[in-house]
Amino acid sequence: MFLKHVFMLFFLVTLVASVDNSFIYNGFQSSHLNLDGIAELTSNGLLKLTNDTERAKGYAFYPNPIVFKNTSNESVSSFSTTFVFAIRPQYPPFSGQGIVFVLSPTKGLPNSLPSQYLGLFNDSNNGNSNNHVFGVELDTRQDLQFDDINDNHVGIDINYLKSANSTPAGYYNDHGQFRELSLSNGFPIQVWIDYDGVKKKIDVTLAPMSVGASNKPTQPLLSLTKDLSSILNNRMYVGFSSSTGLLVASHYILGWSFKVNGQAQNLEISELPKLTVFAEVKKSKFLTVGLPLILLSLLFMITLGVIYYIKRKMFAEILEDWEHEYGPHRFKFKDLYFATKGFREKGLLGVGGFGRVYKGVIPSSKLEVAVKRVSHESRQGMREFVSEIVSIGRLRHRNLVHLHGYCRRKSELLLVYDYMPNGSLDNYLYNQPKVRLNWSQRYRIIKGVASGVVYLHEEWEKVVIHRDIKASNVLLDSEFNARLGDFGLSRLYDHGADPHTTHLAGTIGYLAPEHIRTGKATKFSDMFSFGAFLLEVACGRRPISNVGENESVILVDCVFECWKRGDILEAKDVNLGTNYVSEEVELVLKLGLLCSHSEPLARPGMRQVVQYLERDIPLPDLPSLSLSSSGLTFGYQEYFEDFPLSYPSSMDKTMSHTSVSISDSLLSGGR
Repeated sequence: MFLKHVFMLFFLVTLVASVDNSFIYNGFQSSHLNLDGIAELTSNGLLKLTNDTERAKGYAFYPNPIVFKNTSNESVSSFSTTFVFAIRPQYPPFSGQGIVFVLSPTKGLPNSLPSQYLGLFNDSNNGNSNNHVFGVELDTRQDLQFDDINDNHVGIDINYLKSANSTPAGYYNDHGQFRELSLSNGFPIQVWIDYDGVKKKIDVTLAPMSVGASNKPTQPLLSLTKDLSSILNNRMYVGFSSSTGLLVASHYILGWSFKVNGQAQNLEISELPKLTVFAEVKKSKFLTVGLPLILLSLLFMITLGVIYYIKRKMFAEILEDWEHEYGPHRFKFKDLYFATKGFREKGLLGVGGFGRVYKGVIPSSKLEVAVKRVSHESRQGMREFVSEIVSIGRLRHRNLVHLHGYCRRKSELLLVYDYMPNGSLDNYLYNQPKVRLNWSQRYRIIKGVASGVVYLHEEWEKVVIHRDIKASNVLLDSEFNARLGDFGLSRLYDHGADPHTTHLAGTIGYLAPEHIRTGKATKFSDMFSFGAFLLEVACGRRPISNVGENESVILVDCVFECWKRGDILEAKDVNLGTNYVSEEVELVLKLGLLCSHSEPLARPGMRQVVQYLERDIPLPDLPSLSLSSSGLTFGYQEYFEDFPLSYPSSMDKTMSHTSVSISDSLLSGGR
């Protein structure tokens, strides 16, 4: 009897293992799949995940969990799957969302969202390592929120809709040539997904169904080396997820094969159900000729209406009555969208503390611009802020980046600047740049920035306090002339007026101690920032840099120590070599110390700095100014307890983009 029970137990375990190891569906006539959302099986055996319902989800999962892990070492076994899908948009070429092949701990994905979330995640769990979800997305929309590369791509998703790897959809023919493939062309496309449990490698391959199941391309479209052992649980459910947004499409699966520890069985292409086509009606001429023409005309008008509606939604902007007075300073989002080719990653110039910057060309004027996208959550003070932006747009100086205007749309503000072909100065000072600036170029840049700040402080109709003078905000034109830019934190007030207190804003290492204490941004606080800027240009080092896990070096202290030892030139950038004017380098270093004085009134004004740099007046002897290490302190250690500041994980690498956390948004609080 005991042996009989043992035999029965062995038989049941063997049966379960075999059932949950592989399956194949050449059509889904009697598949017993677990369906959820708007997913359904058609009468001819198609798995239809979605229909023309807006903002809906559709799921189909194999009903039994699959055992993925090797019980001996808890590693994920090799697995293979192949399926044929088709996406038919309701209004081509607007394709809506895509399909995801997914491995999930549950038979479905509860609390997930449709539209750009593809039915996988929601805004709170997207990117959570506890999801234990693996997916391969066949996406037909570009969502900048998830850094999608285009609107027709394949991506490997691991707990996150920002794909671990992605590539434009297509396949490689027998000659290794890449052929583009539209995922939403309405025709069947076959997909192969293979995971090698030994090499820990995922391969994704695509081809039109006409290629045939036995003619799988030899070169994968997309690969990723990733050990899935920490991602997948011992038992997982396999299936498909899809969703619709404002634009809808029907997502079909025609056949599906899956296997663990082996190659998935080839689909029988000839046995797969056929996608429906419009039936021919052979009756009167009205039915065969007139009615189709009427319907075609009607469809054409509806399509135009839909396109118009979509464009209106896509390019919708916030426009209030008071903005009409700003006229040419307000750009249409549509123009900026086309100028930047849809804000594609290829045109990304950089990522700063307050947003991403893209290169663009305004279609009407062919003007090259840099467009900065700034997210904001609050409209508090918006009218005053835009008024200042428009005012700053009237600034005209050869050493200032021209701010052409702005655009407001949904939850973001876009600022439009001149495009500077040689990028920002910090790219030529740090991280082993390809092009080294010699001293002559650096000195010309310093004098250019000083001239621009004189204009801001004294020569324009209002006083402009920049509040963020630093190397990363100094841009270089085609001749390496300096242009001070990024006026997102600037403050304006009338000549002779006392600047009012505002929320602290700026970058660690450039903030004057009195600015931290009072919150007031003044000409003196700009001079402190300029002093830090002088030292970083002359020394090729950031104002604060890490030398260990818990230790930082303050540049002004190092320069001060060299000055005390009687050899201030010891602090200069070693990359200057011997081709420099020692008197000029010494002048800049001493000026940097003078501008870094903790007492605001001890710092020179910017016009006086220009006179020093042009050698019109001699620089006073520093000892006569009672400089000391206490007089040069940044003041941060003393006041950090009163202000919550944010630090980068690697200050030496990212300091130029680190800002005080209480001004994380351009528009929060004091704006």
